[in-house]
Amino acid sequence: MAEFVCLFGKDSASIVIKPPKKSPLFLRMIVLVFAMVCGLYICSVCLKQFGNVNLQSSQLVPNPIDSRSLHVVTRIHYPKPQTFNRAECGHNPVRFFAILSMQRSGSGWFETLLNSHNNVSSNGEIFSVLDRRRNISSIIQTLDRVYNLDWLTSASKNECSAAIGFKWMFNQGLLDNHEAIVDYFNRRGVSAIFLFRKNPLRRMVSVLANSYDRYAKLLNGTHKSHVHSPEEADALSRYKPVINSTSLIHDLQETENLAAKALEYFNTTRHMVVFYEDLITNRTKLKQVQEFLNIPVKDLSSRQVKIHRGDLSDHIKNWEDINKTLNGTEYEKFLRADY
Repeated sequence: MAEFVCLFGKDSASIVIKPPKKSPLFLRMIVLVFAMVCGLYICSVCLKQFGNVNLQSSQLVPNPIDSRSLHVVTRIHYPKPQTFNRAECGHNPVRFFAILSMQRSGSGWFETLLNSHNNVSSNGEIFSVLDRRRNISSIIQTLDRVYNLDWLTSASKNECSAAIGFKWMFNQGLLDNHEAIVDYFNRRGVSAIFLFRKNPLRRMVSVLANSYDRYAKLLNGTHKSHVHSPEEADALSRYKPVINSTSLIHDLQETENLAAKALEYFNTTRHMVVFYEDLITNRTKLKQVQEFLNIPVKDLSSRQVKIHRGDLSDHIKNWEDINKTLNGTEYEKFLRADY
């Protein structure tokens, strides 16, 4: 508030208005507000930079229908195996990866494509053996052997491998021990490749048919999960499974939920999502996978032949029931998808 001061002289009197004194508390408040604004600005800049680092080091995929891949330089390793000497390749770096998927999603075919690369060793479904996944200790021991190049299979390129990995099904201890496995992947720089099918109904047909052949052994008394000739594929595809139409929608939802759960569990790892259907219709996806692994891009091939080709109506015995169940639902699109 302004002060009024009256001055009285001999001849006249005058009034002088003094400006109000600025309170020290008021000045302090101004300095404090300025400091807070500057601090908020600096924090926002730091958070933006931190956010960019996170997006570059991992891909958050809330929906399994997102097939974007991540192109970031992987961590490199120089393993020293106990079972052999890498010799002149000892100075060549190695990348670690794991194919994470569900049974009958095309992972076997996908793995043969990767193994056609002369610098890639993908060692199959190693955790199908119960003893290797009995507890987290046995899982870690198995992982260490694989990534130390001491896991020898027909796919092993041994000393000159540039990328080493295997395929791991969700129900083989992967999700049950996800916290420790995520920690291992991040600590050791393991890149995850999620492989899904866009059409879980076709996967269901493949699961049921493969389960039946384990006992029927349609190929001359031999069970084969994968075939290498059109004749073998035709022989296996003659069996038409019956799908439970009552639980079908619930089963499809469960498959989607399982995929979403896996992505949620591993969203802090360096990973990419690949779809079986995209690999078939767009071979540039294989180029993206090789870039993701930071290996030389080459033409990849497989001798495997697809078993269930053509319309789904040709492969489901109770097709009319399935068609009626899914028509008018969000899953109706699966009835007509080619792959």
